[in-house]
Amino acid sequence: MNIVGIGTRVLNFLVDTILIAIISIFCFHGWNLYVQFYGYPFYNFGWFFFGVLFIYYTIFESIFARTPGKWLSYSKVVTKDGKRPSFIHILLRSAIRLVLIDMFFIPFLDKTLHDFFSNTEVVEA
Repeated sequence: MNIVGIGTRVLNFLVDTILIAIISIFCFHGWNLYVQFYGYPFYNFGWFFFGVLFIYYTIFESIFARTPGKWLSYSKVVTKDGKRPSFIHILLRSAIRLVLIDMFFIPFLDKTLHDFFSNTEVVEA
């Protein structure tokens, strides 16, 4: 079980964030059509981005233990003892990702905040 390095984590983050942004933009513009034509309430783009972020990571990591970024870098999410994480672990990981300072804990904890609190690791697949 080889824990991946910072470079792999950055690649995962960039690929997944680009996909999340694209999905969020489509959802935002689709919702705005309903706002214009049917009088639905307007929501800022951030609501769509963070909502898609939470759903994206929850679905991909709970079903596959990987996201498209992790498939690209041949890595996956496991628990500390190398097993597949439970749905509670994945929900906790996804919720903590919503904290904007999540990645800035790497110098202090040697891992991101969502890995620390959910007791998970990202390892080579």
